[in-house]
Amino acid sequence: MSKFEIQITGMTCSACENHIEKAINTTEAINSKADYTKGEVLIELPDDYPIENVIKAIKNTNYHRGETINISDEKPTASANKEDYDLIIIGSGGAAFSAAIKAVGYGAKVGMIERGTVGGTCVNTGCVPSKTLLKAGEMNRSAGTNPFEGLHTSARDVDLNRLMNQKNHLVSDLRNQKYLDLIDEYGIALIKGEAKFINESTIEVNRKSISAQHFLIATGASPLIPDIQGIDEVDYLTSTTLLDLRKSPKRLTVIGSGYIGRELGQLFHNLGTEVTLIQRSERLLKEYDPEISESMENSLSEQGIEIISGATYERMEQDKETIKVYISVDGKKRMIESEQLLVGTGRKPNTEALNLSAAKVEVGSRNEIRINAFAQTSNERIYAAGDVTLGPQFVYVAAYEGGIAADNAIGGLNKKMDLTVVPAVTFTQPGFASVGLTEKKAKSKGYEVKTSILPLSAIPRAIVNHDTSGVIKLVADKQTLKILGVHAVADNAGEIIYAATLAVKFGLTIDDLKDTLAPYLTMSEGLKLAALAFDTNVSKLSCCAG
Repeated sequence: MSKFEIQITGMTCSACENHIEKAINTTEAINSKADYTKGEVLIELPDDYPIENVIKAIKNTNYHRGETINISDEKPTASANKEDYDLIIIGSGGAAFSAAIKAVGYGAKVGMIERGTVGGTCVNTGCVPSKTLLKAGEMNRSAGTNPFEGLHTSARDVDLNRLMNQKNHLVSDLRNQKYLDLIDEYGIALIKGEAKFINESTIEVNRKSISAQHFLIATGASPLIPDIQGIDEVDYLTSTTLLDLRKSPKRLTVIGSGYIGRELGQLFHNLGTEVTLIQRSERLLKEYDPEISESMENSLSEQGIEIISGATYERMEQDKETIKVYISVDGKKRMIESEQLLVGTGRKPNTEALNLSAAKVEVGSRNEIRINAFAQTSNERIYAAGDVTLGPQFVYVAAYEGGIAADNAIGGLNKKMDLTVVPAVTFTQPGFASVGLTEKKAKSKGYEVKTSILPLSAIPRAIVNHDTSGVIKLVADKQTLKILGVHAVADNAGEIIYAATLAVKFGLTIDDLKDTLAPYLTMSEGLKLAALAFDTNVSKLSCCAG
């Protein structure tokens, strides 16, 4: 007989123990004994009976399996190293799972530590919930303002409670399918608790010391709260708590005009809320060329979102259910009132609880973890990936970096990260997407550039949609004609940016875009039309002419 200890998360009482034991007893296991206080179950199995059958039985319950340890005297199991694990991952989001899956593929023993909800920001409080609600808001706005004659559509009051319930079901399903179910699928040991380093090779979780050959820090980031007088005295919302509202406010003030402020501000505007967007900068999308900023700002303003630029925050206060934000613009005082206030002023890395100094891991001025081109920290056995480094804050970048970390830490590949061409998308309506250099950045790098600026009114897809708000801008090297950057404000801008990313990454030229067939009446045709617009008046072309 062989004896096993299986760690189980989710047990809270003796009834949970009975549930686990009942499931295991459908197999050939004997003497099963669950202990919810320890989060484990002990079993005995015939030597020729596969432990996988027991794992499958546990998987069919509502509990999740962590590490499985063979504790038989005759057949002890141990890591090839003296450490408990080959790789310990702190965090359970996109970077963490990408690394874990790769590391398991290399044959590593992997542990994953999570202090909160498995899945990280994207599936729980970021990409998934916000984008499904953005689509709902877009449909609500379209119902009330459709541009087609003869169509009689209308938008009624939104039942936000039902909408949030649907969002929560979607989040739960995807969290299970894309994260929790994979823990058992890949044999990852899930350890619930707060991790902190006690030296360069050991962490402490739930008062237990755990050592590893390598570590990956993938703890992500959380909302940054600015230092404004009175902000601690008002009931503000963050990007996380806003998505749990059960009733749409009549008025919403948004502080910050980054992707969080633009997306969530427009979301609630489309659900019927009066929205005011306040920004310190003089224009939206300040990192991009003026044509892009102006197009986005005009589009949002035309939809009825009030945008206040160049603001200096004086103070905030709350009077019962009304929040007041006092600002100064061009030397003039203003006061903005609303029922709810969203603080969308950026993100801060989740490093405060890690005790990084004990591990000799260096951080930057904002407490972000510094990494080299191999995703390695100042401690060569500790890696970091994703938002905790304050690099490009996209889940696909986090997953890429997590994979690189596993390739190097476990696979020994010495592979460098390449983040020279990273597409960015904001899911507003119109959307915003960008890849490569802006005109200003290209000039600062010494390029002599030529540009093409194509209004959406020149793109047939936009014309037939009766939605010509937006612009596509191409930036090219004047000498080689290679595409250096593509920037778009357009309906479904994100759907065209992958093709643009390939053009920038592989050095395609203006002529390459001109000479490639583009399907008519697609938004991606705008890339070809923008290429033609470098030296052709596309308004004088017939359909599909090129």
